Amino acid sequence: MPAEDELFSAVDALLEQVVQDDLPTPAERKRLREAAGLSQGEVARALDIRREAVGNWESGKTEPRQPKRAAYARLLKGLAARFPAPAADEPSLHARAADEPGLHAPVVEAPGATAPPDTTRRPATAPPPRPAARRPETVQTAAGTKTAPAADPRFANGPLAVVDFAEGRLAAYCPGGLILDPPAKSFPALVEWTLTEARLGAPRLNRNGRDADPVLVLTDAAAVRFGLPARLTDEERRAGRLSEGHKVLKQLEKADWRLTRRGLGPWARIYRPAEGSRRACVQLCVLGWDALDARSWGEAAQLPPADLAQLLGTYAERVMTPCGSTAVTGLELMTALHPPTRAGEPDSGGRRHSEHNPGSLGTQPVRCAPPEAPDGHPLLADLPRFHQRTPEEVLVEEAYDWARPLTDDECAKRYVVGIDVNMAFAAAANGTVFGLGAPVHAERPPFDPKIPGSWLVDLSHIELDPRLPSPFTPTGERPSGPAWYATPTVAYAVELGYGVAPVEAYLRPDNGRYLDAWYTRLRDAYIATMADLGVTAGMEPGEFLTAMEDHRRADPRMAIVLSAIKATVKGGIGKLRERPRGGGWRPGQPWPALQRPTWRPDIRAAVISKARINMHRKMLKTAAATGQYPVAVLSDCAVYPSDGPGPLDFLPHKDGKPLPGGFRIGVSPGMVKHEGTQTTLWAEGVREEHGDDLNLARYIKDGHVTAPDNGE
Repeated sequence: MPAEDELFSAVDALLEQVVQDDLPTPAERKRLREAAGLSQGEVARALDIRREAVGNWESGKTEPRQPKRAAYARLLKGLAARFPAPAADEPSLHARAADEPGLHAPVVEAPGATAPPDTTRRPATAPPPRPAARRPETVQTAAGTKTAPAADPRFANGPLAVVDFAEGRLAAYCPGGLILDPPAKSFPALVEWTLTEARLGAPRLNRNGRDADPVLVLTDAAAVRFGLPARLTDEERRAGRLSEGHKVLKQLEKADWRLTRRGLGPWARIYRPAEGSRRACVQLCVLGWDALDARSWGEAAQLPPADLAQLLGTYAERVMTPCGSTAVTGLELMTALHPPTRAGEPDSGGRRHSEHNPGSLGTQPVRCAPPEAPDGHPLLADLPRFHQRTPEEVLVEEAYDWARPLTDDECAKRYVVGIDVNMAFAAAANGTVFGLGAPVHAERPPFDPKIPGSWLVDLSHIELDPRLPSPFTPTGERPSGPAWYATPTVAYAVELGYGVAPVEAYLRPDNGRYLDAWYTRLRDAYIATMADLGVTAGMEPGEFLTAMEDHRRADPRMAIVLSAIKATVKGGIGKLRERPRGGGWRPGQPWPALQRPTWRPDIRAAVISKARINMHRKMLKTAAATGQYPVAVLSDCAVYPSDGPGPLDFLPHKDGKPLPGGFRIGVSPGMVKHEGTQTTLWAEGVREEHGDDLNLARYIKDGHVTAPDNGE
C-alpha cells in the first residue's frame, strides 16, 4: 500500500493537472489584474518572476509553467471571486457613453455664461467630419497591445493631448483614441480649459512628489489658430523663445498667466502661483518649433495627431510625462523618483511642514569640487584665459574612444564584428553609490571604494596588455602621472591587484544609491518596448540576434518610443553637467544650470567611469579566456576580428553558456547586441585612407565613413 506522502504527492499531481487545464483566457487574466488595481510588476514580485513574463501571459505569447502556474491560478481564482465578469446583457461603457454624453466629464459652466456649453466629449455616434469622442474600455496602442483607462479619475483622459485644428474645428487627441472638443477661442482660454475641464495629467511617481502637469502638444494648424507662428524666426530660434511683445504673450499676461524665465519656446511652462498645495500649471509643446528633436523622436512630429498622442502617451506611461527634451525629461525623472522634500511630523498645532527627503539631492545646489568643474566655471575664474588644465588639475571621466592597428593574425580573419552594450549608462548607474551632499576635502586619505568622490592618484605604474585600452583614460592610453579619477576607476585599479596612494581627494560622506529607482524605471520601459517589438527576455542568443535584425520594422512607431527611451538615459546623464548655452555668457560667469540641485558633474563622472570600467572588465575576461582582443572601442561598442560574421562566432561559451563576467548576448541592460559587421579588407582600406587613428567602431554599423574621424 502506498505511503501517505506518496498518496499526497499523487493527489498534488492531479491538482496540478487541473490547474494546468484551468486558466482564464489571456484577456480575462489582464481584466482581473486591472480590476484589482494591480500592476504587472506587483504580480511579478509576488510570484518571484520578471514583469515581462506576466505581460506575455496576458498577451497569450507564453503560458505559465509549474510551479508558478499553480500560484498564478490561485491568484486569478481569488480575483475572479472578487471581480466577476460583467453579465452579457449589461450595457457596455461604449453604449452608456453614447446614451449619456456627460458620463465621464461633467458639464462645467463657463464664467459668465448664460447657458451650459456643449460637453467636451462627443458621443460615439457623432456625425462627420470629426471621429467620435469617447473613451473605449480598452484601446489599441501603437504596438497593437491593449491598455486600460487611467485609474485616477482626476486624470481620466490621460497625461497629454495633441491639439489640432482642421475643417474649422478644434480637437484635442488623447491617448487611447479619445477626442475632446476644447471650447477655447483664445490661447489663455485653452490653458484654462486644460486645468478645469480636460482632466489631463498623471499621478506622482513617488508619494512625496507631485502629480505631473498636463501637456498640450500643438500642431502647426493649432498654433496658427491661437495666434502663434507655425515656425520661429532665425533670431527666435537662436534665443529659444518667442519674441517679447508678441500678442499671445500679452494675452497670457492679461489673463494672469505667467511663464518661466525661458519664456514661450518649443517647450514652455505656463502657470499661476500655487494656492496652498494646488498647482495651476500646463506644459506646452509646439511641434513646429522643433520641440520633438528628430535625433530622439525620429519622425514623430510628422505623425497624425491621434497616432502622436498614442506614441507620447506610451512614453509617458512607461517613463514619465515629457516635460522638455528627452535630456530634460531624463533629469526630471530623477527628481520625480527622489523628491527633494517630504512632509514632516505634525507640530504642536497639528500642521505639517516640509523637510529634507533623505536620499534626495535636496532643494539647494551643491558647489562642485575644483577638479570636477568644467572649463569656464566660476571656480576657475582666476585661471589665465587660455590655460589648458592638466590631468592633475581636472577630472576627465569620459567614455572610450580608442583604436589600434590589426595584427597580422587578426588581418587573416575574414571579418570585424561590432557588439554594443544595451543601455550601458543606465546599467552603470544601477547599484552605484553617489554623493548626495557637498564634497569634503582631504589630504592623503586612505582609499575607500565605498566613499564616492574624486581622487588625485598616480596610476601610471599599472602596465596592462597594449592590445587592450587602458581602463584609466578615455583615449585608452596609459596614464603618464598623477590624475583625478572618480571612485569606480580607482576601485578597479585595486580590483586588478595594484596599490594606490591618493595624494588628495574630495569625498562625499553623505551618499546613497540615488539612481537605482531611475534605472529600474527606464529598464522596465526599455524591456517592455523591446517586447512590443518582438524581442523578449529569455530568448536564446541565436533567436535574439535574429529578432534584432528586423525589430524596428516590426512597429516603426514603437521604434520611435525605443529611441526616445535610450535618448532619455544618455541625455539625462549628460544634463548632470550641462554647459552654458546661448550668447552673452563669458568664461568665469555662472550660468542658469548651476542653480539646479541636479547640476552634479560628480554623478555624471561616476556613471561614465563605471560604464568604462564595466567595458574593460568584460574585454579583459574575454581576452583571458580566448586570447581575443578588440581593435576598436567607442563608448559602449567594441569591434573584434572574427572568422565568422556574427557575435556568436567569437564570443566565448562554455557548456553552452556565456563566459561568466564576459559579454552576454541578450536584451537586458548591460548585455550586448550585434552592432554591425564589415570585412577585414574594408577595415584595412578605410584605415589606410583615413589614418591609423580612425575608430572602426564609429562606422562598423553601415561601413560608410562620412568624414575624417575627429572624435566629434
